Amino acid sequence: MVAIILAIIALGTSAILSNVLQENLQTKVQSQVQELRFGPQNTASAVLTAGFFEPGTVLVVSNFAGVTGAYVDGDAVRELDSDQINDVVNALMGAPASEVIDLPGLGEYRVAGTGSAVLGLPLTDVTSTIAQILTTIALVTAGGLVLLGSIIAIVIRAGLKPLRAVAETAQRVAAVRMDQGEVSITARVPDEQADERTEIGQVGSALNTLLDHVDASLSARQQNEELMRRFVADASHELRTPLASIRGYSELSLRDRTLSDTSHEALSRIQAQSLRMTTLVEDLLLLARLDEGQELVYGTVDLTQLALEAVGDARPAGPGHRWEIDVPDEPVHLAGDTSRLHQVVANLLANARTHTSEGTTVTVSVRRDGGEAVLRVHDDGPGVDPAVADELFERFSRADRSRARKTGGTGLGLSIARAIVEAHAGTISVSSDPGDTTFEVRLPAKPSDPA
Repeated sequence: MVAIILAIIALGTSAILSNVLQENLQTKVQSQVQELRFGPQNTASAVLTAGFFEPGTVLVVSNFAGVTGAYVDGDAVRELDSDQINDVVNALMGAPASEVIDLPGLGEYRVAGTGSAVLGLPLTDVTSTIAQILTTIALVTAGGLVLLGSIIAIVIRAGLKPLRAVAETAQRVAAVRMDQGEVSITARVPDEQADERTEIGQVGSALNTLLDHVDASLSARQQNEELMRRFVADASHELRTPLASIRGYSELSLRDRTLSDTSHEALSRIQAQSLRMTTLVEDLLLLARLDEGQELVYGTVDLTQLALEAVGDARPAGPGHRWEIDVPDEPVHLAGDTSRLHQVVANLLANARTHTSEGTTVTVSVRRDGGEAVLRVHDDGPGVDPAVADELFERFSRADRSRARKTGGTGLGLSIARAIVEAHAGTISVSSDPGDTTFEVRLPAKPSDPA
């Protein structure tokens, strides 16, 4: 907008100056032609030679000597040819007037005449003056725009500095993972950039207030999670003793041969449910301890041998399934808790057995992928419903909507597997399509060549 305004001002100024210069030149031509004095026999060249005329002046005289014309070329006076004389005469038609004509070989002229003479002055000076003015205006305008742009850039950068501080703070907060664990948001907009007297400063101050509230909410959430985790651990621990008593007394009572069939069946159900309840309590206690960073005993684990043993244990439990193993010749070692990692593989195999029909092929494979040990459990069953795929590893989650539920599972198997894998600094994921479901576990592997 400023550039357009300056361009309009420049064009307007140039037009006004051009008109002023043209009018001055016209006045000068008319004044000089009125002051001409010459005899009836004087030619144009004689008049120019006798007077003091500026270079470029053209004169055409009509008297008893005929129609003659000449012009001042530097310090000399030269005759006009007949065509040039006719151009001057035809421009004025013999009447007193003032016109601009173009003389071949000489250029443009402002001419004025009387009854017997026509005088012309060149437009060269006017044209060059206007060109100089336009050049000066263009240079000054360009320089002014550069200076104005620099000043505006500095002012805008200074004005937006608080907004950049707000954006940087928001980016630092966005990089903080808040979905689990102890989280504390320490990033804040600097006080000097949160001045409530300005609009942007009010945004920074509002963001700081929001972050204070979020930080307080996260702290409260963490405290609640710790209380809940402690409650689950304590409750699970306390429940083990009465459950053990119930199981023990039911087993002891079942040994009594005088029991009726009804009593024997009732005690058998009590024993089965106590065992199921014990398993649930043990799983909850394990999850609580894993959340607290406990329960793992590290050692050297051969993932290949572990997979072979897990498949060997799964075959008797699922005789209707086809069990296959694909492991390398060389062992794949890693640092971890053997019993817990065995529990991960056993849970994945039990999940495949429980949620697929007989005749399904379950394949366990082990590979080394760079610095990671990779274990995959694949089956060609019906697959996982996409609606529950994202929450499959959550606690008490079941894939009942996509697979036939054959047992009264607690929904903790896969969540326990994920907790154990993440405690080993690994990842567990699932990809599923009908006829192609794969659970993948990735764990940091020991180097194949320690040296």
